[in-house]
Amino acid sequence: DGNSACLELGIKASNSSTPTKLIVFEANPQRHHLIVCTLCSCYPMALLGLSPDWYKSREYRSRAVREPRELLAEFGTVLSGDQAITVHDS
Repeated sequence: DGNSACLELGIKASNSSTPTKLIVFEANPQRHHLIVCTLCSCYPMALLGLSPDWYKSREYRSRAVREPRELLAEFGTVLSGDQAITVHDS
């Protein structure tokens, strides 16, 4: 439970404008997870601070779905060809 884990660490994981339910995904050598909001670029500000401008762009949100491996590589996250990527739409 992501919310409980944040509470244990003293991190406020709620959003003042909407209920927040954090879900935790385990990254491992076989699978990498990418979270993106394709609709409105919602973002857990209470947990991560202000979202960067690029996160809100339509180009970033659509490329995260269409070509996640290439997009991640542009940010310096180069994954092996046999590591699967799961894109989660928040």
